[in-house]
Amino acid sequence: MLILKVFNYYQQQQKALQQQLAAFAGLVPLLLRLYLAPVLAQAGWQKYQHFADTVAWFGNPDWGLALPWPELMATVAIVVELGGAFCLLLGLATRLVCLPLIVVMLVAIAAVHAPYGWLAIADSGSWLADGTLFYNDRVMAAAEKLAAANAILQQHGDYPWLTASGKLVILNNGIEFAATYLLLLCCLLLLGPGRYVSLDDWLSRRLQQQRAASELQR
Repeated sequence: MLILKVFNYYQQQQKALQQQLAAFAGLVPLLLRLYLAPVLAQAGWQKYQHFADTVAWFGNPDWGLALPWPELMATVAIVVELGGAFCLLLGLATRLVCLPLIVVMLVAIAAVHAPYGWLAIADSGSWLADGTLFYNDRVMAAAEKLAAANAILQQHGDYPWLTASGKLVILNNGIEFAATYLLLLCCLLLLGPGRYVSLDDWLSRRLQQQRAASELQR
């Protein structure tokens, strides 16, 4: 009986908290959009600024992605990322925009990041690199290389200046960041743009008002 009383009390508190937070539910999609928009804009802008290098990377079979039609693929990626960032910022066609962005992230995960495991930054102390299930040779080997690099810089460089902005790390380029962006895009696909700073919501409300006005005139 005590367990049932505790469970009922827990449910009551959950419902009360849900009611109190209901007014702020629309903030979640807005925060997701504000987080993703600059990330996508930066990725698209970098590709645009270095278009020739992007095309070479997309098409080269030796050190690149070996994608077909590299110029077209690079152009599509730039348009999707820059256009998607703009639309997400305004909350315009949010669900439709999420679909090509999800495809871009899936391609990035499969073609670019998957061979390197999960971690974006090589951290040999992480359980996502060490252990039987997630063992990653590339990440585990990075610890020795990073220690050697630090030793060389401490002996021959201005080490305090070099590390003033943060400690040195080795980029692993795993799927961690791309998978995070993919997850957030899927959340936006399901949630929609929300009602704050959203052209989708504004247009929807305008259409509802026009329909209501038309029905009253009949």
